[in-house]
Amino acid sequence: MVRIPLISRLHFALAACLLAAGCTGSQADYSTVSAMNEVAPLAGRIATLGPGVDPQEAERAARIALTYPLQLRAEYKVEDSPLVHNTKVNMGLKPRGLCKDWADDMEARLRAEGFETLTLHRAIANADNARIEHSTVIVSARGAGLYDGLVLDPWRFGGDLYWAPVTQDETYTWLPRPEAFAARRAREQAKENLAIGHGETL
Repeated sequence: MVRIPLISRLHFALAACLLAAGCTGSQADYSTVSAMNEVAPLAGRIATLGPGVDPQEAERAARIALTYPLQLRAEYKVEDSPLVHNTKVNMGLKPRGLCKDWADDMEARLRAEGFETLTLHRAIANADNARIEHSTVIVSARGAGLYDGLVLDPWRFGGDLYWAPVTQDETYTWLPRPEAFAARRAREQAKENLAIGHGETL
């Protein structure tokens, strides 16, 4: 059996990911000007999440959600499609930029505003598959549920914010993070119980 050096395997994995990325699109040509042009539409949509939403808070949230990812893209040194960048992060070639990093940083930045009429949620999609698990931030009216909010996903297009009502996201089906974590723990416990059961029959 021929052993392939670790570095060669890493290069092969990266090359495979680069080829696959040809079907997933690449980083959008997105600028601060482009982002600012979307502030009014997004702010208007956030303002309609509930009658008590402060239009000024909606505008502030929209501006941050659209422009802060551009700063993160530079900090993460994003030069490729999200999947390729993920591979580079996992190989130690890039500092950050997994979907969880985008969601963590976006949530922290938005929470720093101390919104009084908006609520931030964290959600996870594909929680049953660690390889394609995806995290995001969701904004809703104060006190409203996650499914009444808007997805604010900067990872999907490498800093070009994707936003849409949670229930209208055609790519991901979202679960509240606590619910996703609970389901994951239940699956892990079931596997552990199954392994123990098999061990007892041997």
